[in-house]
Amino acid sequence: MIILPAIDLRGGKAVRLLRGEYDNMTVYAENPVSVAVSFAEKGAKNLHVVDLDGALSGNTDNFDMIKELIGTSGLAVEVGGGIRDEARVYSYLDMGAERVILGTAAAENPAFAEQMAKKYGAHIAVGADIKDGEIATHGWTKKTGTSAETFFRMMEDMGVQTVICTDVSRDGALMGTNMELYRNLSEKFKINIIASGGITALDEVFELAGMKLFGAILGKAIYNGNIDLAEAVKAEKI
Repeated sequence: MIILPAIDLRGGKAVRLLRGEYDNMTVYAENPVSVAVSFAEKGAKNLHVVDLDGALSGNTDNFDMIKELIGTSGLAVEVGGGIRDEARVYSYLDMGAERVILGTAAAENPAFAEQMAKKYGAHIAVGADIKDGEIATHGWTKKTGTSAETFFRMMEDMGVQTVICTDVSRDGALMGTNMELYRNLSEKFKINIIASGGITALDEVFELAGMKLFGAILGKAIYNGNIDLAEAVKAEKI
């Protein structure tokens, strides 16, 4: 299992939201690049980056900062937020992103996700953000009425290789991740699953690794010191 410390960008700063609420935001660093470098120093090999402004607006608001993160961190970077056409997919892959995450675009236009997955293979991931049991879009501000299992089945059938699954109710809340959700999905689907949202303690990281998930995203817990990233990356050997 790969460990992906997270940097969420808003206005060029590293921030964290509580349960996806844009008006409940904490700024953790004015310079996200220094944060990424600190992750690398603790043994991280991967980085999860989300343009929160882009997720809301559909634009590439933090494009230059993401380019700098990819170019200077030395980490394998996956990028999401506002990526809703092939031009943006290509622009991030061209600058060296490991994976590009389709969220709203995949939920609203599954055929586009299928096309990108066929063309770019493992470099495409889809975000499955679950809010009140439904897939949520537009920076988690809208719900689609589609259940997680229906969405996972659709993506797997279309050839998408990786899904990043976030329980929005747990995200940033430091209340523990939804183990039942990930256990259920990992048993039903062969698709690579990256767990995200609410991972609070080191034992949770190792429990997720024991499920043979593809990855786990760590956010607020490493910023607040609940999880030592240097210890968490040891789960990659399981």
